[in-house]
Amino acid sequence: MGHENYIWNEKTWADFERNTRNRVRWTSSESMVWDGLVRQARIILRTYSTSFFIVTRFLPPHKRAQVEMIYAAVRYPDEIVDTFEMDTEEKNRLLDQWLAAYELGLEQDSIRAALRHGLPSFIAGFTQVIRETGIPHAYYRSFIDAMGHDVSPGTFDTLDDLIENYIYGSATVVGYFLTYVYGARQDGEFNRALQCARNLAIALQLTNFLRDVAEDERRGRLYLPLDMLHAEQIDPNDVTASVYRRPLGRVLKHLGWITDDYYQQAFENVDAFAPDSQVAIRACIEVYRQLNSHLATDSEDHIFARASVSIREKLRVLPMSKYWRLPLAYLRT
Repeated sequence: MGHENYIWNEKTWADFERNTRNRVRWTSSESMVWDGLVRQARIILRTYSTSFFIVTRFLPPHKRAQVEMIYAAVRYPDEIVDTFEMDTEEKNRLLDQWLAAYELGLEQDSIRAALRHGLPSFIAGFTQVIRETGIPHAYYRSFIDAMGHDVSPGTFDTLDDLIENYIYGSATVVGYFLTYVYGARQDGEFNRALQCARNLAIALQLTNFLRDVAEDERRGRLYLPLDMLHAEQIDPNDVTASVYRRPLGRVLKHLGWITDDYYQQAFENVDAFAPDSQVAIRACIEVYRQLNSHLATDSEDHIFARASVSIREKLRVLPMSKYWRLPLAYLRT
């Protein structure tokens, strides 16, 4: 998935889970438990992604809360494979444990029932979102499968291979989660909304790959299609070697413009979503498309220096009439 800061280790997550459970333990209603979990999920979102935190402020409160819960449910497995200092066997064990908790959570009829079974707080909250929105159960299983790939990474022959065999599980299904939350403008538009979500998810994930080439290589991962590297005579086992700086820049620039096409396709179909979600989706496209443009334009410069979009640049593409929501959001967290 990628994120903007590496802050929490395994102990931090365990402490946060313990604190979250303590906060909701004595609440007297299901709605109060939900509100408590959402407040904690919001902290995770704001900690890990300033950009996504900002754009989700433009959603109506109930949809925003569901999105925050989804983010928490996908963030933790991603952190297991990305930042927890443990061996492959232990990471796989934690992923299996998390997936088993998800399956048990699906069998419960409320958040409190899930918590009584000892399930993690954000599994309890996420499975409630599934019950409310009808998200197909198989999507999250595909997500966990993709996280398992990152534990023992492989390579991808072509862009289509990368999209179908990794991005589908790591990002596309997350876009589908959000589509069920956002809703369609009308019943006949839901499939078009899903296609829009797919294009945006592919674009967002490719932008992450473009930004994190050196970091991914340090982790033993390669998300650049082999055929693109071979065309520039780049050794896939040493893509960031200084001798490949210029040809790798050409690969990243080419992939950056392909990514922009996915952003454009998504932008052209945002109107398929429910009107109260469109502002946030457009803001997401504009913010991350701006980052992608930086990466594609100055591709060689960003191989080792992680690119970002400043707050000023982010605000420039956000709707001015909604600015008041941003300081309020930070004060409330």
